[in-house]
Amino acid sequence: MTTSVTPSVCIVGAGSMGVVTGYHLGLAGASVTFLVRPHRQEQLSKPQVLYSYDDHSLKTYTGYEVLTGPSQLAGTAFDFVVITLDGAALRAEAGQKLVEEIGRAFRGTPTAVLLGSVGIDLRSWFLERSGLAETQVIYGYLGSFAHEVGRAQMPVHPGVRPDLLSTADYAYRHPTPSGYVVDLSAPQVAHDFAALYNRNGASRCDVIAADTFKVQVAGFAPMVARELLGWPAATDIDPTDQTWQLGIEAMREFQRLSLYGQAGLAASEQTTAEGVLEASQQMEKDALPFDVAAFYAYHHGSKVTGQNHEILREALARGEAEGAQMPALRALIARLPRA
Repeated sequence: MTTSVTPSVCIVGAGSMGVVTGYHLGLAGASVTFLVRPHRQEQLSKPQVLYSYDDHSLKTYTGYEVLTGPSQLAGTAFDFVVITLDGAALRAEAGQKLVEEIGRAFRGTPTAVLLGSVGIDLRSWFLERSGLAETQVIYGYLGSFAHEVGRAQMPVHPGVRPDLLSTADYAYRHPTPSGYVVDLSAPQVAHDFAALYNRNGASRCDVIAADTFKVQVAGFAPMVARELLGWPAATDIDPTDQTWQLGIEAMREFQRLSLYGQAGLAASEQTTAEGVLEASQQMEKDALPFDVAAFYAYHHGSKVTGQNHEILREALARGEAEGAQMPALRALIARLPRA
C-alpha cells in the first residue's frame, strides 16, 4: 500500500459488483473512485441507493469520484485497483486496451490490482498484457450476492420489503459473514486489502490459497448443467439426473487440467454429484430470503452466459491439447445452443 492517510481505491466498472464493493470499502474509510464508460456517468451522478437483504433497509452511497476513460489513470495514485468486469469483457478489444492503460499507469508503483474477472488462468494473461509485477496482482471476488434492481426480477420471499426494494438501484445479500474473497498469489497485497476491507463493520474479507482459488472456476460446469435444466432451485435437482451427473463429471475433468496440479487432482477426487448439490442447497438456504436460483437465472442465464460457455470451451481445448479425452465436458458443450 501507499503511505496515504486515507486508503484510495479505484474500482473499474460500476455494475452491482463494483457499487456494492465500493459501498463496503467506503464504510471501511477508503476513498473510492469509479472508472466507467462515459454513458455510466449520469447514473453515478446521483447517490446510489442499495437495498440490504441482510436487514431489509436502504443504504445510501455517496462521496465517490468518477473517471470516464482509462487514459485518465495516468498520473493517479491508488492503493488498490479493483477490476469488476467479466472475463469476456476484459479480453475483448476495449478490455485489452484498458489492461494496457492500467499497466502504463501503475508499472513500478506500489498500486496493487485485484482481478475480479473470471477465466482460466486469467491472472497470467493479465500480467503479460499489463506488464505489472507478480507482486502487484491478486484475484478477488465479491463473496456476497448483488444485483441491479431494475433488471433482475427477483421473487419476494417473506421478510423482503418490496416497497423499499423497488426504490433501490442495487441490492445485496451476505449469506455468510464473508463479503469479499482474495487469494494469496501476492500475499502482501492480499493481507493489506483484507485489513482495509475488514474495517467496514458489515462483512469480512476471506483470504484463501492461490491453488484453491484458481480451481474454483471448474464450478462453471455444474452451473451450465443447471442452465440446461432450466435453472431449478438446488432442492429441485435430482442428484441422479443425467444432466446433473454430466455437469459433475465435466467438473472433475476440468479440475484435472494440469494447470491446477495436485490441488485440482485432490478436488476432483472429492467432487461428487451429491456433495456439490448439498453445498448448493445449503447456500440457497443460508441466502434466504434472497432467491439464489432466480439470481442464477438472471446473472448466469443471461448476463454472463457467453463467459460461462467460453470458459468450458477453453477448458476442453486445454484438456485436448494435453491429450485428455474429456468426454463429459465435450458432451456438455455439445448440448449448448450454438453461438
